Amino acid sequence: MNPMKTTDLKHRVSTRLAFLAAGMAMSSWAPLVPYAQARTGVEAAQLGLLLLCLGIGSLLAMPVTGVLAARFGCRRVILCSGLGCCLVFPFLAIAPSAPLLALTLFLFGATIGTLDVSMNVQAVIVEKDYGGALMSGFHGMFSVGGIAGAGSMSAMLWLGMDIVSASVAMTLAVALVLLAAGPNLLREAPAAERDAPLLVMPRGAVVLIGVLCMFVFLAEGAVLDWSAVLLTHGGLSGAQGGLGYAAFAVAMTIGRLNGDKIVQRWGGKRILMLGGLASAAGFFIVVLAPSAWLALPGFVLIGCGASNIVPVLFTAAGAQRDMPAGLAVSAISTIGYAGILAGPGLIGFVAHAVGLQWAFAALACGMLAVAFSGSSSVPAAGGDVRP
Repeated sequence: MNPMKTTDLKHRVSTRLAFLAAGMAMSSWAPLVPYAQARTGVEAAQLGLLLLCLGIGSLLAMPVTGVLAARFGCRRVILCSGLGCCLVFPFLAIAPSAPLLALTLFLFGATIGTLDVSMNVQAVIVEKDYGGALMSGFHGMFSVGGIAGAGSMSAMLWLGMDIVSASVAMTLAVALVLLAAGPNLLREAPAAERDAPLLVMPRGAVVLIGVLCMFVFLAEGAVLDWSAVLLTHGGLSGAQGGLGYAAFAVAMTIGRLNGDKIVQRWGGKRILMLGGLASAAGFFIVVLAPSAWLALPGFVLIGCGASNIVPVLFTAAGAQRDMPAGLAVSAISTIGYAGILAGPGLIGFVAHAVGLQWAFAALACGMLAVAFSGSSSVPAAGGDVRP
């Protein structure tokens, strides 16, 4: 069998398992944050700087991952980065000082960033060879992994398991999922990808796709970091503040798990336009709602609208002709991830200057830009792609 023939079910399943493992690994860190702060004795501002180390590690690893996947195959890069992630993760539970925690977070971020890009490179190849929409389902498995990872880690800690044992248990779970995926991950990249240069500046449509990804990631990060603040200021209790992000996350997961059929039927460009408009409408509802409870449907709408935009943009990265697909995926991942890094501080600055409602209104305008720029300028994507 041609090693690049990925229409078989086993190749699609292995790709979904890689996304599931990445979501589990990434989200498992969230319940450990309070323990890390207590163990190292850092203040909130210092903790923010420590958390930034994870993002910096990812941001530095992402640009070179595309060419590594092209030269060594997605399988080797996914498994090596996944193994690195599993080796580093338990140290997040025991790093005794801020400098050691910073180093561990940097290494964890680098492995996660490499895993993220390499699995998306595989997803682009699998989807292109399949000839139909698959990317939303792949990203939906990342969301499922996020729920499973954070939920399992929290449950183990709540049941009284010590933090080191819980971390090792989660590491073993991630490793088992990766081992299940391993045999059917792609061993070779397309011939056209193998001689790609190590680094190249993003150009053409890749720049636009990356900027649109950055807008969406900025919006997603804002909901994660600021939705509880907005809702508690609107009258909800501290215990109820997480309802906004929960509504958003559930809507996004459901949207992605059903997204392939929707993208296949409507086409990627229409998804960008309708998804951007829906997310913008959701932000406006959140801003204009007369009570915090009435703002919750806005978060659902944001999640539904945004759910399939990034998968469609990754598909578009594989369809464009300005750069090799692997390098394009690396580039848009890097540009998009910059939005996650810059987002919390940028939103905080705007909120301090003019108020959090105005900051969320600006995010609505950003999603409108995604709707109109993406639908008119992005290459064929999702259901627009044919074999």
